Amino acid sequence: MLTINKIHHAAIICSDYDASKYFYTHVMGFTVLAENYRKERDSYKLDLAVNGDYAIELFSFPDPPKRVSHPEAAGLRHLAFEVDDIEASIAWLDNNDVPHEPIRVDEFTSKRFTFFTDPDGLPLEFYER
Repeated sequence: MLTINKIHHAAIICSDYDASKYFYTHVMGFTVLAENYRKERDSYKLDLAVNGDYAIELFSFPDPPKRVSHPEAAGLRHLAFEVDDIEASIAWLDNNDVPHEPIRVDEFTSKRFTFFTDPDGLPLEFYER
């Protein structure tokens, strides 16, 4: 039987590397593990950690195609990040001028959450622990 230990990382392709790098490092607070420029692809690869754990590869490519639609397109629906305090997390988004939806309550777990987007419109979620 196949044994999978955990999700290793998520890969994100952005259209504006500087804007996305700022968003993920300053707004989201992720730590840069490595930043590499790949000249042959005119592409950056930024490795980011969440609380010390490798979590996201942020790529830039010249003229990437736009995302088809928001969460209801086939494929990855959104990325969710666990937070301790949903109100404090929303206040942080507000202080950084990041629009978000109102708080919702998960009908099955009774946990609170909200959705927002990165600079390219990638749906992200804060989900309260």
